[in-house]
Amino acid sequence: MAEEFTFPFEARLHEVAPALHEAQNAWLARIDSLPAPDRKTHELIRLVCTVILRSEDGIRRHAMLAREVGATWEEIAGAILLTLPGFGLLPAVEAFPTAREAFEAAPEPETDEE
Repeated sequence: MAEEFTFPFEARLHEVAPALHEAQNAWLARIDSLPAPDRKTHELIRLVCTVILRSEDGIRRHAMLAREVGATWEEIAGAILLTLPGFGLLPAVEAFPTAREAFEAAPEPETDEE
């Protein structure tokens, strides 16, 4: 059975340097467990970073995770627009379709209501 990875680059990294890949995953897990900012803000910040980097995989992942932890489409779009004017119009405009698709594909956020 082939191993599944979140990002395409992970398979290549794992093939060449599996210990480095495992260490990177452990490090990223620690970032994900930071107590502040709250998880929604955390995902929106990471979304903005991936927009600036023009990383479609990152945009997809963090838009989806942001929704899963309660972000609305308006919050996601607003976060993307915060990349203006410092990083130009194109990264934001290019990010919208990917972010919207990921937002719509994400599961509904869990609520405490019963």
